[in-house]
Amino acid sequence: MNATPRDHEFLTRVLALAQRSRDEGHHPFAAMVVAADGTLISEAMNASSADRTAHAEMNALRLASQQYGPAELAGATLYSNAEPCAMCSGGTYWSGVGRVVYAMSEASLLELTGSDPENPTLSLPCRTVFAAGQRPTEVIGPLREEEARAAHKDFWRK
Repeated sequence: MNATPRDHEFLTRVLALAQRSRDEGHHPFAAMVVAADGTLISEAMNASSADRTAHAEMNALRLASQQYGPAELAGATLYSNAEPCAMCSGGTYWSGVGRVVYAMSEASLLELTGSDPENPTLSLPCRTVFAAGQRPTEVIGPLREEEARAAHKDFWRK
């Protein structure tokens, strides 16, 4: 399936939130969970400087899971400015969210972060994680990589 105008609308919002995360002193990542009808369920920025598991996607998924169960989240979409890592892909799967749309690939992120100890990238595409599951998770991305790279410019030590 291709990206919809709504997908681009929420990617624009998540890219702005990632810049805000950086502006507030956090790693430049953000995520949103959106219901099938377009209702924003949750949004979150990265908070992994205090808790290494507090990636933006995990934070947004936790908030969404407090409100809805897997059956209700099956039609929801996780939007992220970067491809979900292995941990966040697992969290997406276990939450029940059935769709992921992201702006920048893990490979592009690795180009930006290099060997920075703040982001020891797991080079494992989210599609590979989802393919190991027992139910499908639709993935659309990468989309808008150059825009997504902007929040990361000169942030990481290589």
